[in-house]
Amino acid sequence: MVQCIFASLLQSAGELQASCSSSRDETRQRVKFSDERVCRSHLLSCCPHDILSGTRMDLGDCPKTHDLALRADYEIASQDRDLFFELDAVDHLESFISDCDRRTELAKKRLVETQEEISAEVAEKAEKVHELNEEMGKLLAKAEQLGAEGNVDEAQKVLQEVERVRGRKRDAEDEYRNSMPASSFQQQKLRVCEVCSAYLGLHDNDQRLADHFGGKLHLGFIQIREKLEQLKKTVADKQEKRNQERLKRREERDREERMKKRTRSRSKEDKRSHSREERKRRSRSASREKRRSRSRSRDRERRHRRRSRSPSKGHRHSRDRDRDRERDRDRDRDHNRDHNRDRDRDRDRERDRARDRDRDRNSRHK
Repeated sequence: MVQCIFASLLQSAGELQASCSSSRDETRQRVKFSDERVCRSHLLSCCPHDILSGTRMDLGDCPKTHDLALRADYEIASQDRDLFFELDAVDHLESFISDCDRRTELAKKRLVETQEEISAEVAEKAEKVHELNEEMGKLLAKAEQLGAEGNVDEAQKVLQEVERVRGRKRDAEDEYRNSMPASSFQQQKLRVCEVCSAYLGLHDNDQRLADHFGGKLHLGFIQIREKLEQLKKTVADKQEKRNQERLKRREERDREERMKKRTRSRSKEDKRSHSREERKRRSRSASREKRRSRSRSRDRERRHRRRSRSPSKGHRHSRDRDRDRERDRDRDRDHNRDHNRDRDRDRDRERDRARDRDRDRNSRHK
């Protein structure tokens, strides 16, 4: 009977696990890394729910989706373009740090209300002991880390520094002890850690200090704060880069617009110049035609006067007619020569202008 019940429970557990696994796979297939349901801080490896997991301040599961496969997809996509997910992560971490700072201030107020009030001089000496405790705790944590990594020589150097700080701490404790009654000195004076809001005692031993400053909670808060500053710098650099690209594109558009205006102005000037040359050419042609017309009129008048003065003789009349015909032919040849010269000159001007336009167009394309 018991075996049947146990087998039934195992079967139910297996079905439930398979159901959850298939549900996760379906969700993973439906959701992309750019979905709003995906935690942007997780994609950037800085979500406090991951960093503080398993500590005294474990935040539990993040309300948004965490998936290492989605993080890999994001890392690949971010190599091709800027997605600016850092903005969302900065907002998330700033909100979290603000909440932690408020808790730290509340813890300080509770200490002030519960601990025995001491003078400013004694408080200053106690603060000095706390500072030396913090310095020694960080050195002890560093020495332990170096020893775990196998760097024994560096660890020994750090431990020597610990001994020097321990001597300064003893002197500070003596000054603090001599400044207040013995009964009050035996009381544990607490202090709130500015990084992780944990309570630190004035008389904590070396192991307690090393456990705190080398612990996951304290180091996790340091990691979150450092990541926040790093993200802020990344966002500022990307925004500066985007502004420079926008400015460059604006300058290119302005330069292209100036080139277009210059081209249009040059085209208009060429048209006006061509019109002026055409008017001048027509004016010269009209002037020559008028001169030729006046010259022909004078010639006809002279011939008429000559014929009216002299008796009509066949051979003289024929000679005069031949001379007039020869003069007309010479005049027509001069007219054709002038016309051809003007036409060649106009063609040369048109070719020069075409070459200038081609040269300007080539220089702009370069």
